[in-house]
Amino acid sequence: MTPTTDLCDANEEKIAAGTLRVVEPMFQSWGMKSSFMGQAHTLKVFEDNSLVRSALEKDGQGKVLVVDGGGSMRCALVGGNLGMLAEKNNWAGIVVYGCVRDTLELDECDVGIRALAAHPMKSQKRGIGHENIEVALSFTTVRPGNWVYADEDGVLISETALS
Repeated sequence: MTPTTDLCDANEEKIAAGTLRVVEPMFQSWGMKSSFMGQAHTLKVFEDNSLVRSALEKDGQGKVLVVDGGGSMRCALVGGNLGMLAEKNNWAGIVVYGCVRDTLELDECDVGIRALAAHPMKSQKRGIGHENIEVALSFTTVRPGNWVYADEDGVLISETALS
């Protein structure tokens, strides 16, 4: 994957037009992949990871699961079992606007994971949330099918595939 710094340098006109967006630097990194890319599959949930599990149980086809957890710091939306599901089911990565747990287990998974922080408490399981809708990572909008590029320098969201 081309580094995000090079993608920004080569696509300044897309940044100016708003079709390439740089997510504000707020994420920590877990998983074995320090860089990953793929089309976004979006979820909007709040302190309930039922839809996260159901999405990761399906073939990810190299996509990135983008979870708008409302930035909640009160529980984790992804843990070791879900990290293993993501690896098993061909997800390129997971970006969580919220927390994760079981971080040592997540670091053993062959996926890239970004989240705000680690939190030891699990989420609730009420089956509440929305799938494949426009979501937000703080001030950055992500639509289903957008392209997500993540590496050590940051996370980019693009309307189209970048080269």
